[in-house]
Amino acid sequence: MSLVLDRVVQIQPRVVRPLPRPTDVRVGVWHAPAVIAENHFVYKSLSNWAFNVAVGCSHACRFCYVPSAATIKQGPKLAEYGVKDPDAEWGDYVLLRPWNEQKFLASLRSAEKTPPKQLKADGNRAIIYCSTTDPYQVIRHPDSARQRELAAHARFLVRRSLELIRDQSTLNVRILTRSPLARADFDLFKSFGKRLVFGVSLPTLRNDLAKVYEPKAPAPSQRLAALRAAKEAGLHVYVALAPTYPECDEADLRATLQAVAELDPITTFHEPINIRAENVARIEAQAKVMGVRLRTEVFATRESWQDYAVSALHTVSELARELGIEKHLHLWPDKSLGSRSLADRMPNPGKYLNRLEHWWHRVSEWPK
Repeated sequence: MSLVLDRVVQIQPRVVRPLPRPTDVRVGVWHAPAVIAENHFVYKSLSNWAFNVAVGCSHACRFCYVPSAATIKQGPKLAEYGVKDPDAEWGDYVLLRPWNEQKFLASLRSAEKTPPKQLKADGNRAIIYCSTTDPYQVIRHPDSARQRELAAHARFLVRRSLELIRDQSTLNVRILTRSPLARADFDLFKSFGKRLVFGVSLPTLRNDLAKVYEPKAPAPSQRLAALRAAKEAGLHVYVALAPTYPECDEADLRATLQAVAELDPITTFHEPINIRAENVARIEAQAKVMGVRLRTEVFATRESWQDYAVSALHTVSELARELGIEKHLHLWPDKSLGSRSLADRMPNPGKYLNRLEHWWHRVSEWPK
């Protein structure tokens, strides 16, 4: 183990010390340990399993689809940590999972032994970091000492788990982040060879626009720099233009895709914003606070959103063809875009539905 990890191991028990309840500990430690769990992605072709380091996320992305699930499944437990409304308070709570190496290894063995026939082929037999949070987020706590403890624990969770996956399994790993903090682990990523792919979510290159939709996430310019550094370091990179915003017009999408094309990513994913639970209300509230006018009228009705989503997917597809990266483009159309009512509005309904089936069953690339 590296000297950095040795230091993390020494302070890790302090991080998971029990805290009194009930109280407001929205930035702290969750009760259940971090383990590898089967995920339930539909038509994403990202992974078969997920390793999530925390409940909650400090990036506070206004469009995020995760808190709606948290409200239903974890609401009562989150209330014990001072979270009254998991959806409305998204971005204000980050509860890191404690480390239990025995339980982690048990979950790793379970994943490793899963027969390939029981796995979705589009998962590439991979574990994603992360599916409901970001593995490289900034931990913000009013007490500086506690903040350092939590940050060290978060780093330990990622590095130690990756070392065990690398050394005690044959599974693949997909890193997906919005943070340049991942650069600190490029050495570890590289040790996986073709078993690991590194990706960044990059919906736009406009820092000002991202500040409205992703108020506490690192700027797109920083993410693009991290992607370029990853490519230079010899990592296998991919990009997720996800989700793009209604304000991402053709010129904006072209600029982003041109920057992406220069990286020659193994896959470029794209998804427009989908309506989930209270995410539109969160977007509108953030815009109001910042005094920004957004095109939220596209979310007014199901039909207007469908038209927006189909148009965005079509524009990205055409631009990818123009830029010569269509071969490795992977669109993520929402399953509701396959409705018969929408298809009937298309010039060629049969062809439209066939294309949706293509994207839904596409298997994303993995290094050979």
